[in-house]
This record gives sequence, C-alpha cells and structure tokens, in this order.
Amino acid sequence: MKDNKTDKLSVHIYNMEITINCIIHNIITLGECMGTKQDVISALFKECKKRNNFVFHNDIVKDISRKLGFGNPFDVTKVDNSSLLPDTLKRNDYFIIHLGSGYHQFVNGIRFGYHKFEPILKPEIRDWQYRQSLLNEFDTSESNILSVVSNQRIIHDFLFEDIVATPKVYNARRTKRSFEYWIGDQKIVATNLQMEIDLTLEYNGYVTVIEGKNGFPEDFAVYQLFHPFKYYYALEQDHALEIKQISCCYVLRERTKTNSVIRIYNYTFDNEDNIDSIRLLKKAEYRLTQR
Repeated sequence: MKDNKTDKLSVHIYNMEITINCIIHNIITLGECMGTKQDVISALFKECKKRNNFVFHNDIVKDISRKLGFGNPFDVTKVDNSSLLPDTLKRNDYFIIHLGSGYHQFVNGIRFGYHKFEPILKPEIRDWQYRQSLLNEFDTSESNILSVVSNQRIIHDFLFEDIVATPKVYNARRTKRSFEYWIGDQKIVATNLQMEIDLTLEYNGYVTVIEGKNGFPEDFAVYQLFHPFKYYYALEQDHALEIKQISCCYVLRERTKTNSVIRIYNYTFDNEDNIDSIRLLKKAEYRLTQR
C-alpha cells in the first residue's frame, strides 16, 4: 500500500516537473520572440538607410513593432538619454528627433541631441530640512518630483533665492506648434509638433519651463527643453505674451533608504534657432532630511 502511494507521489512529482519545464520553455521562447525597444529602433534605422530617407512615420513604427512583438510602439521614439540608444545608432552617430504630425527623423550628431549634466560642486550642495507630509514621497512619478520641489519651496529657493516668492504655477499640459530650427548644419522643419510640458512657472514676466525625471542619468535629450523654449519664444515674438526672459529647468531625484537627493539645472538657449546653443545658468543639489 505504501509502495502504491509512493508510486503515485513519484508520478505526480514527475508530472509537475514536466509542467514547470514546459512553462520555463514557453517563457524563454516568448522572450526570444519579443523584440525590445532598441530592436525596433535598430530595424527602423536599417529600413531608413536602405531607403536613403531618414524621415519615418508612426505607421512604420507600429508595423515593425508588431513584427518584432514589441507592445508599446508609442514609446519607441522617446529616448530620454543617450545610454538608451541602440548600439547601431551610437556607431553611426544618429539620434531621433520629432517632426510632428506623426513624423520623426534620424539626425546625425549625437553630441547635438544630448547634453551632459554638469557635475555638482561642493559649494552647490545644500542640506534641506523638511517635515515629510503624507503624499510628498508616496510615489516615484515625475509629477511627484515636481510636487515635492514646489511644496517644499526648493524650486523657489533655487530660482528666486526667496522661499516666500509666489510664482504662478501652470501644471502639465500638451500643446502644438510649427517652427524651424537647426541641429548642427541640418535644418529641421516641425509641423504641428506636439510637446509635453511638465510644469511652467511665471514670476514677474520671467517664464521657466520645468522637466522632471527620476535617477541621475549622464545626459538628457535637449529637445525636451528646447521645444518648449521655442514655443514660448514664438509667443513672445508674436506679441501674444510679454515675456522678459525664458529659461528651462531639469529636475532630477534619486531616492535613498533615508531621504531623497534632488538636483536642479537651469538652462537657456543663446540662439533660439539652434538646439546646440544650450547654456547652463546655474545648478544645485538639495539633500532632503526630515526634521
């Protein structure tokens, strides 16, 4: 009787092992069939080189994503820092820029498309004591980063050197604009380009566009700041707004076990028609500690 039970148990274990092995095999096979974002970008670049036309549309992005099994084609052309570029683009020195109306373009000169964050020096590091509220660091979203620097008056200290300053705050929005500009010696024509602006502050005619991200990447895609800069500059040139100055802030946050470290970089563009005219105005690091 015991032998019969033992035999049944052995068969049960054997069947479980077969089932587990089948599951593992299916997962591995599925993983091999599913392409990554970098795979899709590489295939797009190969197709554009073959056609000798580096402008492409969202339709071909969707088609290649479907063939490679990548499930989020809308994310393919968003490459926030150069480390996310596939090797083939790095070797050929190309990056992606948005043209609007569903079109994008591979552009030569990664050094124009990405700007390295300048190192933070010791005198620029500030300890910032605060009382943590219920939602201040509840999640790691980009909107939460901007809420923290606003609620704790960090952005006020950085931009205006006055924590009681009262800038007007305009939350995340999407807008469209057509304009032309240069990347190196390449002219870019953007038509009905949709841009996302995480946050905008206005204080006595000074407009600051703010972008927020998690982590401390080595660099960032300059268009994230340049396109909103162009948008507000065009409004000022059209006399739609009386703007005294436009600048752009990049806010980074890295969380530790005990607190958060926030880095803020303030930039402008010396030539509104040239993306590589970016210039640093100031930078600082805030180390948050709870009271």
